[in-house]
Amino acid sequence: MAAAAGGVYEALPPPSAFSPGRRDLLALSGLDGRITVWDSRGGGLRREYVPSAHLSATCTCLAWAPSRGGQESHQKKKRKSEAVGKDEQYDLLTIGTATGTILLYSIVKGELQSKLVGGHDNRVNCIRWHQDNGCLYSCSEDKHIIEWNTQTCKVKCKWKGDNSSVSCLCISPDGKMLLSAGRMIKLWDLETKSVTRQFTGHSSTVTSLSFIRPPGESHSSSDTTGLYFLSGAVHDRLISVWQVRSDQKEKSAVLSFTLSDSPVAVDLAPSYNKDEPLNLAVTCRDGQLHLFKHVLNGSYKKPVAPTSTVQIATSGNDESSTPKPVPILSAGFYPDGASILLYYGSTMLPIIENVVLQTEEPHICLIREVHKSLQLKKDAAVTKVKTPIVKKDTNVLVPGIPGHSAAVSIKSQSQKTDGKRKPDDKEASIEERLRAMEIELPKVPITPELPRTDNFSMLLLQGLESNDPHILNKVFQTKNIPQIKKTVTRIPRLTSKTCSLSGNLFPAS
Repeated sequence: MAAAAGGVYEALPPPSAFSPGRRDLLALSGLDGRITVWDSRGGGLRREYVPSAHLSATCTCLAWAPSRGGQESHQKKKRKSEAVGKDEQYDLLTIGTATGTILLYSIVKGELQSKLVGGHDNRVNCIRWHQDNGCLYSCSEDKHIIEWNTQTCKVKCKWKGDNSSVSCLCISPDGKMLLSAGRMIKLWDLETKSVTRQFTGHSSTVTSLSFIRPPGESHSSSDTTGLYFLSGAVHDRLISVWQVRSDQKEKSAVLSFTLSDSPVAVDLAPSYNKDEPLNLAVTCRDGQLHLFKHVLNGSYKKPVAPTSTVQIATSGNDESSTPKPVPILSAGFYPDGASILLYYGSTMLPIIENVVLQTEEPHICLIREVHKSLQLKKDAAVTKVKTPIVKKDTNVLVPGIPGHSAAVSIKSQSQKTDGKRKPDDKEASIEERLRAMEIELPKVPITPELPRTDNFSMLLLQGLESNDPHILNKVFQTKNIPQIKKTVTRIPRLTSKTCSLSGNLFPAS
């Protein structure tokens, strides 16, 4: 599976890998560096692992080690309990990191088993296990390919794989040849570490490689001649099919499968005889899954279109929602090839579904209500400025003359103003304001309240400051006793002012 983060891999989803064989487990790498292993049948979380340097040394690729059943003796397998036998078939999960370190995590023990260090000095792009001898092969941005001894955790062999970074690897079915790819695909002899063939045709970095054995050929054959393999690049909307032939001078692809976008995950179910076509599943960056069925038989000039295209979308039955596409992140065939596992949703809450596709309709849309479990409920749109909800009888204090506060009239939310004064608007004069203030207030029980501006202290200060005879006479001639008492109690330090005005009272107008 193609997966990585950073550089040309930024457009791809986080790394993920189904366990081989029965596809019982799905390993995922989250954006925060956490590694989770999910039960693809029950849907529950099996393991969670947080590397010590998960923030700096993020996961760049995942790979499952070969099943222990093929490497252990028959007597040793008999002693294993049935409870752990299922997990131990695919126990080790290999984790490549951005710093060049490779981690081996045990699913059964739930702990880190070993660490491969000192090989790569840059991000690990791809990891592949040898099916027979237990060796591990890795490639990196440092342009090198390394063969690891997983028993001693030491470098067994290291050689330069390309003039630029090596992005992908694949081991031949007989275990004697190795494919590596950057922008050019090379076929290596693992015994001599020499290049036997080169293939060109991709304009961008290759992110997926898979060997195919043609139908009808013996699996015990030790010769790679006649083998087919697939390749996909990060910016190419196609999957190329190549054939290894010693007598063929043409180095271009013999076949191509057309896609709607660049591939992010490739899986195939091989055919076992010449009458059965090859089943290929390609997950694209746009979230669509393309299924192909084709019999491999030499060159085919015309690009092959998908047999079926699978998409997932929400129903949009709610009045407040519309149908939305749900991207498929990866897919994998069951061994029988009759059903396929779909992984969609998110790394935090993945949804794994087994789908039996018995139809060959060109377009299949699966309706799934996943938004309830994947999306957070959003409140109504808010602005940066919030208006508090205040009762009508509440007194609001705003800055004014020191020692005083001005009451602000609260307008209802239904009243809308544009904040601009219109030409027809007229401001009331001071005399009109004074007359309005002489209206006797309704007699209500006196309760402690906040200071208000419906007293004469403010006007008296304004009159003294401006020496306005109309204001001063209006204040001094009032006969409202409660108003006079309030005004006197709220006048700050008027001794100096009253002394200066003791002999200069203005005649009433």
